[in-house]
Amino acid sequence: MYKRILLKLSGEQLQGDKEGGFDAERAKWIAGQIKSAVDAGSQVAIIVGGGNYARGAQLMGNGIVDVTAHNAGMLATIINAITLADVFNAVGLETRALSNIEVNQFIDSYTFRRAVSHLEKNRVVIIGGGTGRPFVTTDTAAVNLALELKCDAIIKTTKVDGVYDKDPMKFEDARKFDTLSYDEALSNGDIQVMDKAALGMALEDKKTLIVCDLLTEGNIARAAAGEAVGTIIT
Repeated sequence: MYKRILLKLSGEQLQGDKEGGFDAERAKWIAGQIKSAVDAGSQVAIIVGGGNYARGAQLMGNGIVDVTAHNAGMLATIINAITLADVFNAVGLETRALSNIEVNQFIDSYTFRRAVSHLEKNRVVIIGGGTGRPFVTTDTAAVNLALELKCDAIIKTTKVDGVYDKDPMKFEDARKFDTLSYDEALSNGDIQVMDKAALGMALEDKKTLIVCDLLTEGNIARAAAGEAVGTIIT
């Protein structure tokens, strides 16, 4: 079992089957999956994306400069952090939302000490705001926070059941990897599990990365327990 994990959730996953926005029913289901891991003894920190509301890359242009576009994307992750925390608390999963950007009227600011204090009280910690700086993805923010919080593993949930040698949505002969080295993930341009900066950081610290399907019942708890789920990158 991993004592402390960093879970990466995309904004797209939080919109459920909707075209955008936030799906509270999907959030309740995710809460149940995480509660199983917490009840089994794992501490859980979460980094959320914001693509269900705004993506920096899509906003650029027509007078919107790149820094502003990235800042808007980070604000979208804060919307997800505070709403997701509310849903988790409402269904009995004690949770605190923190932000790497100061928006003190809406959400507490992230500090290492505050986050660890919550984790050690077995509260889930949801972190919005990415790294607080533009031009950095939430994948990189996830690895950065995993290193800072000394998480034993990073779990990235996706729409498929692991990492493939090519897009399984497009190619029927796509081959799934049960295990993968960081060297292979970095050198193979067809593997798009995380951006290369995030993978490089994880490699440097020898951090275990587990990539698995979000919507398979029990996947998060099994991954946190150290079972073979999805693709394990070491």
